[in-house]
Amino acid sequence: MKKLVLGFCLTALAIAVGLAVLLSGRRPFAGLRAEDIREARVSLMPPDVEYVLTEEETEELAALLREVVLYRRDDSYREYSGQGVVFTLTMEDGNQVKAMDYNPFFVLDGEGYRTKYKPCEALNRFANQLRE
Repeated sequence: MKKLVLGFCLTALAIAVGLAVLLSGRRPFAGLRAEDIREARVSLMPPDVEYVLTEEETEELAALLREVVLYRRDDSYREYSGQGVVFTLTMEDGNQVKAMDYNPFFVLDGEGYRTKYKPCEALNRFANQLRE
């Protein structure tokens, strides 16, 4: 009987840990600082406009990107229509990172992911305020 209860408890624990890992997501920009970014560009599609960000705007963008949470991989964003916001970051080390906010998706270097809604909505709002 003890073995049965122990087996049940271990199985339940394994399932709980698995769910926690699946649902917790990851933050690809968790350590991003504005000082790490040499240049930041934002493209809105539509209306097909691009902006080069100021230092102050780059600081705000870095703070917003730190909040992005990615869940499971999902390329079905290609079947959606709407506004995509593309962020092109040229890092101080010369590497370039391309990310597209396409809520409820986030596309990072060509790979789509389901994402947490609020951080991506904030990124979209930030980008659209650049037009004003």
